[in-house]
Amino acid sequence: MSLRSLEICQEAERIYKFKQIRGAISSYFVCLHSPGNSLSLLSIVNRSMKFSKMNITSAAGIISLLEEPMPELKVFALKKLNMIVDEFWPEISEAIEKIEILHEDKSFQQHELAALVASKVYYHLGSFEDSLTYALGAGELFDVNARNEYVDTTIAKCIDYYTQQRVLEAEGKLPPGSKGIDPRLEGIVNRMFQRCLDDNQYRQALGLALETRRMDIFEAAIMQSDDVSGMLSYAFQVAMSLIQNRGFRNTLLRCLVSLYRNLGTPDYVNMCQCLIFLDDPLAVAELLDRLSKGSQDCVLMAYQIAFDLYESATQQFLGRVLQALRATAPIPGALLVKPIVKPAAATTAAKTTEDSTETTNMETNEGTAVPNTEEKAQRSVESLNAEEREQQERVDALSSILGGEVSIDLHLQFLIRSNHTDMLILKNTKDAIRVSICHTATVIANAFMHSGTTSDQFLRDNLEWLARATNWAKLTATASLGVIHRGHEQEALALMQSYLPRDSGAAGAGYSEGGGLYALGLIHANHGAAITDYLLGQLKDAQNEMVRHGGCLGLGLAAMGSHRQDVYEQLKFNLYQDDAVTGEAAGIAMGMVMLGSKSTQAIEDMVAVTISLIVKRAPRSSCTSKEYPNIVVLSGSRPA
Repeated sequence: MSLRSLEICQEAERIYKFKQIRGAISSYFVCLHSPGNSLSLLSIVNRSMKFSKMNITSAAGIISLLEEPMPELKVFALKKLNMIVDEFWPEISEAIEKIEILHEDKSFQQHELAALVASKVYYHLGSFEDSLTYALGAGELFDVNARNEYVDTTIAKCIDYYTQQRVLEAEGKLPPGSKGIDPRLEGIVNRMFQRCLDDNQYRQALGLALETRRMDIFEAAIMQSDDVSGMLSYAFQVAMSLIQNRGFRNTLLRCLVSLYRNLGTPDYVNMCQCLIFLDDPLAVAELLDRLSKGSQDCVLMAYQIAFDLYESATQQFLGRVLQALRATAPIPGALLVKPIVKPAAATTAAKTTEDSTETTNMETNEGTAVPNTEEKAQRSVESLNAEEREQQERVDALSSILGGEVSIDLHLQFLIRSNHTDMLILKNTKDAIRVSICHTATVIANAFMHSGTTSDQFLRDNLEWLARATNWAKLTATASLGVIHRGHEQEALALMQSYLPRDSGAAGAGYSEGGGLYALGLIHANHGAAITDYLLGQLKDAQNEMVRHGGCLGLGLAAMGSHRQDVYEQLKFNLYQDDAVTGEAAGIAMGMVMLGSKSTQAIEDMVAVTISLIVKRAPRSSCTSKEYPNIVVLSGSRPA
């Protein structure tokens, strides 16, 4: 058959099919005059269409029905167009205005069907915005459960637009005079949420809820899942790793706290982790107080939470928790803090650590409301009844755990007992290479191998070899003692007495004295409430750059995460001095002190110094240290 013959056959088929429809319509009007005939026009047309069983090659015949005056014919045409729109959308697009008019005519019974057809036509034309507009007008006829490209694309556009509107609404940035979010748009999104929940796609529902900031769906996706604890853990990870807006992230964390609390068995551990990121020490103290007054299992849970807090919270946060928790004890004044053992020569240390309880309370610069404890202070432990005495002991134990004394002591004893260092390795390393840089490397290797074990036997056995260290190598060798005695806080000043600054220091002693201050910071790293004031005083009195360098590093380590403004200002003072060696150490120390503070002022100070100073090392350290506050803006974690 030739091409021309094929075209003639197709045209004849189209004419025949159109005549079939016209014949059916004519039959209908004939039947109207026949008595007892109850057939409707649509039934006759449907029968005629089924009878022909011919494939449609054009939509022109169906489109022509849109011009008929009878609503039934228009509805019939729209239904057929909805079925064939994916194949004949180019032809249908020429009559899109007629379809739009039917949609705008609210008296037309199937105006939503007209919107659905128009939406599909615009989708094929690539006009997704118009397609979404008419999909909203289709109401319930737009089936979100359908599995096809049109539905998937429209839903994606719908969610994107809805998300944009929700974010603007949450941030109060909707244009003036805006009527808010279209209820039809929200209806489609709600049906999509319900589809996810019905299909057990809880993680997908949770992700969509986070994007659209729908807290109701966020909670429903967690609580309706088969694995609530797993979903809670997943939600926490997503909130901390993907949500950049701090206000919304805090809202999520508070929601998680509520969900953890309302579980059949409350998850207090994860609840406290959320409270750490929320920077809510009073809520943590209240929880610990409530658990300490409960059953034995509750008390054990409180102890476990206290250990976890010490491992994950900053010094400043722990200080505020301690302050609030101690106020709940029957006799707060009876909760004594272990004093620091001071050598007789360390007169400055004795002066600054006379009252260890006062130095402990200087952990925070923010005032925390503490109940009036004058009446409690007048009582004695002997006057307490059995229940109050037990509560006093529990709060005392919690204070010791939160203060770090228990963890540090246990860790220290474990390392001392488990020290199996092979001294032969160090001896062979020392004898193999006799280069100055390798001398320093061996000293550092010894510190790493004996970290926290308090074993400095290798150094004692090789004093002559150790004496070869000069200048900055001497500072490093002295500071390595701080790594070896990490956590040995009670004897720290006595151990380092011979290396600490004196009023009449020998020539060249600045390196060892700077190393001694650095070592004290390493010993008290992240737990330096009792030694911070001593290091601060030594830094103020330092006369040379080596002592200032070691003093800044030691002070930064001891006051890490404490946010003490006086310490920060002293370090900033040293940063602004025209001294590259001191400036580098001061910049790093400033970052450690303000760790987790999210302080805008601290970051601005760092940036200003980086821009203004020409000295090489100081700007480099500022760029390094200004990252510390930013890191914890997202994580809020406490370094090990």
